[in-house]
Amino acid sequence: MNANKRRAIYETLQSLNPHPTTELEYTTPFELLIAVLLSAQATDVSVNKAMRKMFPVANTPQKVFDLGEEGVTGYIKTIGLYRTKAKNVIATCRILLDQYGGEVPEDREALESLPGVGRKTANVILNTAFGHPTIAVDTHIFRVANRTGLAPGKDVRAVEVALEKFTPAEFKQDAHHWLILHGRYVCKARRPECWHCAIEPLCEFRPKTPPPDL
Repeated sequence: MNANKRRAIYETLQSLNPHPTTELEYTTPFELLIAVLLSAQATDVSVNKAMRKMFPVANTPQKVFDLGEEGVTGYIKTIGLYRTKAKNVIATCRILLDQYGGEVPEDREALESLPGVGRKTANVILNTAFGHPTIAVDTHIFRVANRTGLAPGKDVRAVEVALEKFTPAEFKQDAHHWLILHGRYVCKARRPECWHCAIEPLCEFRPKTPPPDL
């Protein structure tokens, strides 16, 4: 895919959604960190539903730590892998309190040292909470980047490198959100909905899928 086509894809996505953001509900970097930790192998809808109950009660490292694993589990037991996630949440809160004064660090290495936080989660926090032009690659973005030809790669790290290389600078801040939303609602895993895709004329995926009634 050439540079002009890539730019046109981002311009199209930008025109449809000028100010994209995460669908996770949060008000502070800490709330976002907890929500992203819980969202692994779970839907944003399920995480938001649980956090609407927990955050009014506990939304700081100290308050969540004071809940303990069982307390956190009571709020997140509807979310997949909740026992492991509860352990990671409490361990993360302890580290934030002991090493970072109860604040979420604005640093990749520090973020990746937190339990349950990998490169993808660190990129989400850096981008969404702190405004860094990072691109977090999840399964949706991996699929869209490869299927469209925007930034092919054999694994998520390769796709991240390709997106960093090929995404024009002015689009890097929002690229993650545009691509994840596109993958979630249009360029779906089992059957991409090409018939109402705004970037279909620019996409290099073949064959394009027809509407279900055809």
